[in-house]
Amino acid sequence: MWQPSLANHPGPKYKALAEALKDGVRNGALPPGSKLPTVRDLAFQLEITPGTVARAYSILVDARIFEATVGRGTFVAQVEPREDSPQIEVDPTPHGSDGLTKVANFFSPGLPNMGQAQLIRKHLARIADNPPSGLMHYPTRASSAPARKSLANWVRETPLGLLDEKDIVLSHGAQNGISLIMQAVLTGPRPVLLIEDLSYTGFRRSAELLRAEVVPVPMDEHGLIPEAIVELGRAHGAQALCTSAEVHNPTSLFTPDWRRREIAKAAAKVDLQIIEDDCYRLGPSGAPSYRMIAPERGWYVSSISKSLTPALRVGFAIAPHGRGSALRRAAEHGFFGLATPLADLTAALLSDPKAETIAGDVRREIERYVQSMVNHLGGYALQWRHDTPIAWLRLPMGWRATAFCQAAAERDIKLRPAEDFVCRDGRAPHAVRIAVNAQLPFERFERAMAEIRDLLDSPPERMGV
Repeated sequence: MWQPSLANHPGPKYKALAEALKDGVRNGALPPGSKLPTVRDLAFQLEITPGTVARAYSILVDARIFEATVGRGTFVAQVEPREDSPQIEVDPTPHGSDGLTKVANFFSPGLPNMGQAQLIRKHLARIADNPPSGLMHYPTRASSAPARKSLANWVRETPLGLLDEKDIVLSHGAQNGISLIMQAVLTGPRPVLLIEDLSYTGFRRSAELLRAEVVPVPMDEHGLIPEAIVELGRAHGAQALCTSAEVHNPTSLFTPDWRRREIAKAAAKVDLQIIEDDCYRLGPSGAPSYRMIAPERGWYVSSISKSLTPALRVGFAIAPHGRGSALRRAAEHGFFGLATPLADLTAALLSDPKAETIAGDVRREIERYVQSMVNHLGGYALQWRHDTPIAWLRLPMGWRATAFCQAAAERDIKLRPAEDFVCRDGRAPHAVRIAVNAQLPFERFERAMAEIRDLLDSPPERMGV
């Protein structure tokens, strides 16, 4: 049997394998219709990891050189590629093409391509050929209705309470969704928001744009402390509370049901609206959302950036049932609504049964990378969850987060220090956030984890200063 050779192709192994397989198709060694070995079988033959083979197969499927059929396997496409067909393109990380080979960038999660790129291309082509909403009109509520309905179905397993598609507003990513909710709920010249004392920077940025003041609220191992919410809410006349209860960013903490109910009661005592950011959850919900627990004050925001792709900037905000008009007004007055081709694409993509399958594959691949991280760093104070693309590493006594990040950068590893997640006058713990970048070749990811462990095992003298 013909076997690809990686020797003549420089660069990462997965790209070398993709080029070698492409050569086999061109020279006839792999004729149209040929069935490829399974990922594990080819990995065994070539003495490389299954992840490397899977990535090479995915590149060739995206290039339409291979065809993958669930339950049957991977085959060479029936139509041979033209001699002038473009070279295989590798999607770079959000931080540049060197992120795949040299720099291990853990600033933001990097999603593996498990077939979503091909699915998006397919629907983009169909919409370009015959856009359901046309190409000569402003967005309208009617033109975005199919996308809202597809999103309502996409979140059907999330415990959100009574949900109508009219409660949903499409946004340009979750960050835009947070801003829309703040515009809908905040009033007065200098409104006040309560946020977690360690929190997603987007809450503060949206507040700054609206000239709102943010007040940090202390947390414990279960999340926000209810008594502190009441005390600070009254003292500052706060109007809303921002939180990430399912996957707290940056620490990955989970707020259990009983604590959420205590927080909802505290919010009711001082009449706070609750803005819940649920962007980092990849698996099932662990508890009811605030929109379900406190339907009169719970607002919800998420996106497809961590499940399918961040490139499209498709997010959504959900108002309490029956209060969607304020949210729609904020969007329509701000940007008229999502561009009609993008709304059409959202409807088509999220209605495709393959999208949910791919989202599951993305989660499982992320889990594989998380397990590698735990294998290397689990001996330290690492806070992690198997289906969550961020982890929180508390540094041993004497370490300083900024200096640790600088030392990691000298080894081509980018991490985010705790200082990035506190208010300007807040005190940051000595910790760093590691975002799982599954766009890195698995071997490069493991090497970076070993480098981080080496830094932890033997800190330079200057890092204790």
